[in-house]
Amino acid sequence: MFCILLMPCVLAAAQNVDLKGKVQLTRNGRNKSDASKVVVWLTPLGTTPALAAPPQQTLQIPQLIQKDKSFHPSLLVIPAGGQVEFPNHDPFFHNVFSLFDGKRFDLGLYESGSTQFVRFDKPGISFIFCNIHPEMSAVVIAVSTPYYAISNWRGEISLRNVVPGRYQMHVFHPSVSSDTLRAAEREITVTWGDTSFGTFSLPESSLETAHK
Repeated sequence: MFCILLMPCVLAAAQNVDLKGKVQLTRNGRNKSDASKVVVWLTPLGTTPALAAPPQQTLQIPQLIQKDKSFHPSLLVIPAGGQVEFPNHDPFFHNVFSLFDGKRFDLGLYESGSTQFVRFDKPGISFIFCNIHPEMSAVVIAVSTPYYAISNWRGEISLRNVVPGRYQMHVFHPSVSSDTLRAAEREITVTWGDTSFGTFSLPESSLETAHK
């Protein structure tokens, strides 16, 4: 069940808003102790100003490191137009690719100690795999908004400096089905003095993360 809880109060002066919320991950009807890796982002609706995410700086290019036949970290959120570096720290070849929704690419085989870069030039969710090691998977989410955050293990999420207005709230977690994630999307209206965008629950499913 997903619910939005807004707590408005009137402020004398107009100002942007810091919103907090909380998510609980469940499995087989029971709450999990780790509610991390839930991504929330807001896109504007109607006359709400559409602010782009700050452009990525050269020294801010994140890495998805290939180590011990895994990607580290397994989830990244970046501004649309930003890059991700894919260094190979394993003592053997890897092949990183994404051929589904989002950014489509195939880096081919590259050896230990080498690296590759990919630019995610438009908003979207990209599922990343290795063609040699099917157990390897990661997700890169490119967003065109400055209002995004990833939950910590307690499920706490903070969206800072949000301009008041109408927004579509998007939600993602790698172990939650796409149908459930679409159902979790909601329109919210942020007004001056709001402090919460809601409390909600997401049921995990038995998703197969390895590629075919």
